[in-house]
Amino acid sequence: MNHFKDLDLPAPLLENLHALGFDTMTPIQKLALPPILAGEDIIAQAPTGSGKSLAFLLPLILKLKPNQPQPQALIITPTRELAQQLAQRLQALARHQANLKVLTLYGGTSLTQQVNSLQKGADVLIGTPGRLIDHLSRQTLPLEKIETLILDEGDRMLEMGFEEDILKIASQLPKQRQSLLFSATYPTNIEQLSQKILHQPRIITAQPQQESLPQIQEIGYTTQNKPKALLATLQHHCPDKALIFCGTKVTTQEVASDLEKRGFDVATLHGDLEQYERQEMLLQFANDSRPLMVATDLAARGLDIEQIDLIINYDIPNKPQEYTHRIGRTGRAHAHGIAVTLCDEYALKKLPLIRPNLTLKPIDRLQVNRTFVLQGAMRTLCLDGGKKKKIRAGDILGTLCQEVGISSQDIGKIDVFDRYAYVAIDKSVIKKAYQGLQRAKIKKRKLRVWWL
Repeated sequence: MNHFKDLDLPAPLLENLHALGFDTMTPIQKLALPPILAGEDIIAQAPTGSGKSLAFLLPLILKLKPNQPQPQALIITPTRELAQQLAQRLQALARHQANLKVLTLYGGTSLTQQVNSLQKGADVLIGTPGRLIDHLSRQTLPLEKIETLILDEGDRMLEMGFEEDILKIASQLPKQRQSLLFSATYPTNIEQLSQKILHQPRIITAQPQQESLPQIQEIGYTTQNKPKALLATLQHHCPDKALIFCGTKVTTQEVASDLEKRGFDVATLHGDLEQYERQEMLLQFANDSRPLMVATDLAARGLDIEQIDLIINYDIPNKPQEYTHRIGRTGRAHAHGIAVTLCDEYALKKLPLIRPNLTLKPIDRLQVNRTFVLQGAMRTLCLDGGKKKKIRAGDILGTLCQEVGISSQDIGKIDVFDRYAYVAIDKSVIKKAYQGLQRAKIKKRKLRVWWL
């Protein structure tokens, strides 16, 4: 059984999977889907980028009952970014299914707005532990009818100290439910947590097939000057899209500022940013408006953006598993990737613990293109209207093409959220698109537009 069509799935769901490019199952999907579909509790371990989310979202779609007044499923995840991505993926997988309502609950956004949304009802809740506890303490979290609990990135949540919160949330759920725990690694405390939450779980461990293993070339460059070495690395490899990991928020901002002064189009991602800032940075990184991102380890988990061809560890991570999760952002979907670690004196002392067999090269032997500056081909416009105003991607595309006169080839990714929509435009025509949208109407509405 290697293909989704081998499963007894409804025709509309199979057609949607095919349209999204999902035909052949990954190892974790082959192992996990049958017991989940049979209603069993499972603990599933598989590497980053192995297709874990599809393995639990697909059965969830089949299990959801239409027109229910209260949430039927709860997904707990460690970060806001992963919650957003899971919500988007669930909605894409279930687009054949009318009226499916998914609600995300995480910090950095209005608690009052979330309470109002909860009162209107939802089928699936996807949230981070801290914000779920906030709602639980205010008695605004309806958990009485939850039939499915999913813990995604379980090891990461335990690393972040969320075990007590998870147990408190789980204690409020109906005892008759299906519980699924997915994790990239299997530390001892995962087993302890599962004993308290899951019922006779089946343990599944999946290793990727050889042909689907990430193709990542790992290199360490020895240096005594990391800012200079970072620039040399970028100008030697000349990537189309790159992700730089720093150890602290302060270093992240310093590195980003230095690269911006040199003309690079840089996105930043760290915990001090407001939620809307994090969302807009991720959008611009994904749609090629800012093809270079500097981030803390916040981006090492759950960030699923294709075509990142270079990862740079500006600061060496603290643990081997953090290194694995960082470099796992490249070499995805059968693409080739390069992972570089800048090794100053401190990093060289830690390297035997983090990556003992890493190939080391002196940074001064690199051939660099001193004229190379990584800049985006696109720019991003934001519109003051989204799903709540019945705005769709097709509406924005139609207005840009028919009324503003922008070629469809110059229009990139369009992301529509509840209150806002974002559209990537080739920077050669961004001024024309911006001025045109200021004058035009979308679905008979004149929307505010601004340029990120």
